[in-house]
Amino acid sequence: MALLLSLLTVLVVVSCGLSGALGCVLPQNHILLSRDNLVLLRQMRRISTLSCPKDTKDFRLPRAMVKGSQVQEAQAILVLHRMLQHISDLLLTEHASAAWNTTLLNQLRMGLYQQLEDLEPCLVRGMGEEGTALPSQEPTLAVRRYFQSISLYLEKKQYSDCAWEVVRVEIMKCFSSIITLQERLSNMDRDLQTP
Repeated sequence: MALLLSLLTVLVVVSCGLSGALGCVLPQNHILLSRDNLVLLRQMRRISTLSCPKDTKDFRLPRAMVKGSQVQEAQAILVLHRMLQHISDLLLTEHASAAWNTTLLNQLRMGLYQQLEDLEPCLVRGMGEEGTALPSQEPTLAVRRYFQSISLYLEKKQYSDCAWEVVRVEIMKCFSSIITLQERLSNMDRDLQTP
């Protein structure tokens, strides 16, 4: 139910648009949750990617959208939410449950859920802004294509242990980019609060 609500909120935000200066401050623990999730992902390692040479794949994480100036502040919140939502959706599958330690996977899911919940007020605040221009769809489309390629890869590899290991490493790269984006948003918030 919460995931459905999150998805509906994102759809409304996309259709209504976000403002250029949301003035939305992420909770201080948001970056810490991402770092904790990264630690959990490291602990979930079951096999070495070296034992899976035929399964390696470059999913081409669209890093420019989180590191560069391509994404404006309003879009950054939406991109962050989309990335976390796609990771969560990927990890909520039966195949993910079969691939990894259930305790660690559930802790990771809970961390993702908390982060998505923390972003809801920012998305709602963006929806409330009147006269806003619709943000460019390019960054969110790039995120969607990226996660679609991961899902198709898993399906093609029949959700093998090696495929899940490759995806685990890719999600770790994703979280590194998410942390960069969170830090960028945090810096934007600080700049807005400075007189």
